[in-house]
Order: sequence, then structure tokens, then C-alpha cells
Amino acid sequence: MDPYYVTEEVASSQRNTQSARKPVAGTIPFVGANKAFGLPYAYPNTPEGYEAAGAGLVSPLTATKAHIEAGMEIYTKMCSQCHGEEGKGDGALSRNGHIAGIPSYSDKLKDLPVGKMYHTLTYGKGLMGSHASQLSQKDRWLVIEYIKVLQQGGEMPEFDDAGNVVESAADGAMAMNN
Repeated sequence: MDPYYVTEEVASSQRNTQSARKPVAGTIPFVGANKAFGLPYAYPNTPEGYEAAGAGLVSPLTATKAHIEAGMEIYTKMCSQCHGEEGKGDGALSRNGHIAGIPSYSDKLKDLPVGKMYHTLTYGKGLMGSHASQLSQKDRWLVIEYIKVLQQGGEMPEFDDAGNVVESAADGAMAMNN
């Protein structure tokens, strides 16, 4: 055997199986505290996948003050340019005429389920492109926690001493759409 021979092919026994090789140095395994945000995303980028995500996908997060505030920070950086600070579709790109017809979270998108929001952030929809390369799975869910506040008019819910949302008897506060 030639010691300088380099093959460009993977051994046939390894082509379609998981490998027992060590991970590449510097990579981070996707486990631990974030295992609820595991890959792969099970819904295809089709109209049927969008509807299925809306019917079956629920957030792995609970509505807490920390989650909503983290979502608000991400939303402000990543979403407000188009959707506006209050989610009314009046962000800077909309106001200057670059993008028209961005719907309001408290109006047209008031009852949009979290699964459809997540699907849209993952794949994009209409003029909105995918944000999967800009936002981790957890960050997408954090943004959705804040969007749920915008769907209710933008007023922050009440929190208990532990930072959990206090459910309102009238509307179920943050449990909606989940």
C-alpha cells in the first residue's frame, strides 16, 4: 500500500451511518441545557409544513420575565427594522417605502399560532426571508415569547416574584397560541 495515497471517498460502510469519529476540535455539541431545541426541524418548507407547524408545534419555553426581555432585545435588533418597535408593521424599511404590507402583530397576526411564527422565522414567508442563519433555535423561541406580548397590544404581563407570568383569568395571558 502506498503511504502517500489519499482517497477522496468515504468508506462504503460509513456513507449512510453515524460515525464513531471524534468531533472536530472547536465544535460544540448540540446537547445539554438546549436539548429541547434539537435538530432537525421536522416540518418541511411547504404550505402543508406551515399548516402542520401551526397545528402541532409548541414552544419549549415557558413565559418568564427573563425570556420575554431576552426576546424583546433580539426583536429590537433583528425584527424592528421591518415590523416596528411595537410590531405594527411600521419599521424604518416600511416607512421609507422599501417594503410595503408588513402586517401588524396586534391586528392581522393577532391569532397567529407560535408554530407558524417559528416556521416563518426558520424558512421565511412572503417577502420575509429565513432568519435561521441569524437566530439560533432558542433565539427564535425567545423572539416569539416577545411577539406574543405584541399580539396582546404590547403591554407587558404581570409577573410573580419568581419571574413567571401571572395568568389572567380573562384571556390566559401568555398561554395563548401555545
